[in-house]
Amino acid sequence: MSRKAFAASDAEWAYHGGELVRMGDIRLSPATHALNYGTGVFEGIRAYWSEERGTLQVLKIREHFERFEKSCRLLRIDLPSTVDELCDVTLEILKRNAPREDTYIRPLAYKAAESVGVNLKGKTELSIFTVPMANYVELTGLKVCVSSWRRTPDNAIPARAKCTGSYVNTALAVDEAHMAGYDDAIFLTQDGQVSEASAANIFLVRKGQLITPPVTADILEGITRDAVMELAGKELEIPVIEREVGRTELYAADEVFLSGTGFQIAPVVEVDDRPVGTGSIGPVAERLQELYFRAARGGWEEYADWTVAVEVAEGARQ
Repeated sequence: MSRKAFAASDAEWAYHGGELVRMGDIRLSPATHALNYGTGVFEGIRAYWSEERGTLQVLKIREHFERFEKSCRLLRIDLPSTVDELCDVTLEILKRNAPREDTYIRPLAYKAAESVGVNLKGKTELSIFTVPMANYVELTGLKVCVSSWRRTPDNAIPARAKCTGSYVNTALAVDEAHMAGYDDAIFLTQDGQVSEASAANIFLVRKGQLITPPVTADILEGITRDAVMELAGKELEIPVIEREVGRTELYAADEVFLSGTGFQIAPVVEVDDRPVGTGSIGPVAERLQELYFRAARGGWEEYADWTVAVEVAEGARQ
C-alpha cells in the first residue's frame, strides 16, 4: 500500500495545558471524554523544508487555524487562544523542534472531562504537536475504488468540521480499499453522487474543464482544494466548475486527482480497475503538482503570502 504512517517522537516539544512541554510528558486518562466519544476537532498543517534557505515554509497556517476555530465552534469547544496566538505558538514549537525536513503540524482541541455521558459539556483542552512527514501517499499514480461505505452526511456529522469521531467513516473505507488491493477509496453521498476521497478532495478533468463536487456534497471545504482552484484559474486558465459528479464520470474522465494537506496533489490512474484516461498521469495534474510545490515551498514570489518562513539553524534543536 502507498499510504504511510508517521510517529511523533517523545523528545519533541509540544503545546499542552497552556504551555510548551515535552511530548512524552503528556498523559491522558482513559476516562477522557474525547477518547470515549470522539468529541474533538483537529487540523493538519504542512511545513516544507527548504535546504537552500534553511527555512521551514509553513503552508497556509492562518487559513488552517481559521478553519480549526470554526470546527471548535461547531462542537461547542471553547478555544482558549486566538488564531494569531495559535499561529505564534505553532511557529515557536517549530523553532524549538528545529526539524530540517518536511513536517506535519497537528492542532487538536477536545473535550477533556473525565466523565461518562454523551454530551458536549465540560472543560476542553488544546494540544499542538509535530511529526516528520514526507509524502503521505505516492504521487506517481494511485489506484482507487468507490467505497461501499457512504460518506457521513452533513446532517449526521458536520462535514465542515474536522471532528475526530467522524474519521471512523474514513478508517472503514480505507481498510476496505487496502484489503482489496487499492491505494484509497472514493466516497459517494447518500444519494449516490461523488463526494470525496478518504481524506482528500477530488478533481476531474473532462472536456477541457476542471470539475470538483460542490461544498454541499458532504465534503470538507479543503484549503488545498481552494489552492488548486486558484492555480488552475490563474496559471492554467482552465475553467473550474463546482457541480454534482456522477459515479460513472470517474470512468469517463480524462484525468482524476486528489488534493489535501496530507495527499498534496495525488494523481489517480485507475478507478475500480478501469484506467483513467490513458492510464498514466495527465498533463493538468502534472502541471498543477509542479505549480503547487513551487508555491508551497516558498519559491514563488507571486504566492509568497501562502507560506510563513521559520528559520532553522543547523543543530538548533533544544
